[in-house]
Amino acid sequence: MKSKQIWSRIGQIVLVLLGISFLTFALVMLSPGDPVRQMIAGNEDIIVSQAEVEALRHELGLDKPFIFQYLDWLGRAVQGDLGFSYMVKKPVIEELMHCLPATVYLAVSSLLFMLVVSLPLGIYSAVKRNSCFDYLVRGLTFFGVSVPNFWMGLMLLWIFGLQLGWLPIVGGRVSFDTIILPAVTLGIAMAAKYTRQVRATVLEELHQDYVVGARVRGLSESYILWKEVLPNAMLPLITLLGLSFGNLLGGAAVIEIVFQWPGLGRLAVEAITYRDFQLVQGVVLWIALMYMLINLLVDISYNYFDPRVRKAGK
Repeated sequence: MKSKQIWSRIGQIVLVLLGISFLTFALVMLSPGDPVRQMIAGNEDIIVSQAEVEALRHELGLDKPFIFQYLDWLGRAVQGDLGFSYMVKKPVIEELMHCLPATVYLAVSSLLFMLVVSLPLGIYSAVKRNSCFDYLVRGLTFFGVSVPNFWMGLMLLWIFGLQLGWLPIVGGRVSFDTIILPAVTLGIAMAAKYTRQVRATVLEELHQDYVVGARVRGLSESYILWKEVLPNAMLPLITLLGLSFGNLLGGAAVIEIVFQWPGLGRLAVEAITYRDFQLVQGVVLWIALMYMLINLLVDISYNYFDPRVRKAGK
């Protein structure tokens, strides 16, 4: 991509973020519940009058018309101030940065597990098409795609945590032993999808004319697979990999709740439960930003992985 195209995409990202922020702000304002009452509910020992409630609402700007509330929030957001979370009693941006390392750790661990499992299985299944191994892999991937993540996580907790006692069943902290089960749970579901995609892509490349030509020239099957087929087959998979990573950086809410993992997904669920509108807004914007940035990076990476894209851009 040329620099002009990149800046154009960045401009699109900014416009999309504005639209998402407006819609999220509107939905949050329309949702039931009073944030002022929710803030007061967190201090059960304090009795406040209606006048004090209205004074706090005025201080927070919640008595203004909707559009003015949004513009006030947007003016602070462009300066890096996403508001104050009354649930955790700290600025929203600070809480997001606090949960980010745990989410990145879980995302990277899950992706590594997924790649280690799916790439060899998908490639070998394509090479041994319609063999017993291929049927076994296809059956396992169908099971992996069909099983809900939360059920898989609970089963892994029951087997390896409760029955065998190999791994802890109580989370809430970031460490090597607590990352294994949530990473494997997410990795299994992604590996099932990715294995099927790798198999389909490799099979498609194996039937291309350039493969037939390479065989006619007497090149070995291993050379054709590793030097010709796989470089071309991996290109479409980069998009799927990027989207999966963006999804994980947004927080895997169900898995983080099951394993009590202190990431962004769990934070989002708790913010919605407590009607912490400022925090909800911040998490939604973060998820949207991650999706779009990862998508942009994937498009840029095609310039380096696919010579045809580089030639077309010249």
